[in-house]
Amino acid sequence: MSEHVPIEPTILYFGTPVVLLSTENDDGSANLAPISSAWALGYTIVIGLGADGQTAYNLARRPEIVINVPGPHLWKQIESLAGVTGRFPVPESKPAGMRYEPDKFGVSGFTSQESVLVNPPRVAECGLQFEARVAPARLDVTGDFLIVEAQVLKVHADRAVVIAGTDYVQPAAWSPLIYNFRHYFGLGPELGHTYRSQTPRRADTA
Repeated sequence: MSEHVPIEPTILYFGTPVVLLSTENDDGSANLAPISSAWALGYTIVIGLGADGQTAYNLARRPEIVINVPGPHLWKQIESLAGVTGRFPVPESKPAGMRYEPDKFGVSGFTSQESVLVNPPRVAECGLQFEARVAPARLDVTGDFLIVEAQVLKVHADRAVVIAGTDYVQPAAWSPLIYNFRHYFGLGPELGHTYRSQTPRRADTA
């Protein structure tokens, strides 16, 4: 049996997907922000945000968003956004050394792609893209973060990860970027599938 010890880590990112959030600035340009607090329930995606960032500012005024999901190969471009913010002046709550950068697409090298139902653009390099509209945000119990519920309106998927002739993503072909205690990882080999899976592996390939 494993031996457990009490610890007090500074963060609890025990292995969560990274997503890139596209929102619209006051001047019509796009803000792009990586986060590692998002989860899906049906066609609702729940997002955790810093309360004083540019994404929170934009969503309070224009409740449209694109939730872009990158693969592991994009981690360096994601990291290029980690030290910049679209908020000016830079909020005091941001980590030391963070600087203002209005052109997030330019600094990261990501490609802006027009959305269909919302104003913020998609990120062309991301294998999954969710156009969504958000409900009014609420503060978490600490008052430091916002909890945002986004209702997905349209899903875009890279053809390479879609099972031909279906609306299903092929799990063996898709791998999200995982944020694991501030380190980046991809998925390992498949271990199995839940009984509710609509895309189980065939017995001869298991």
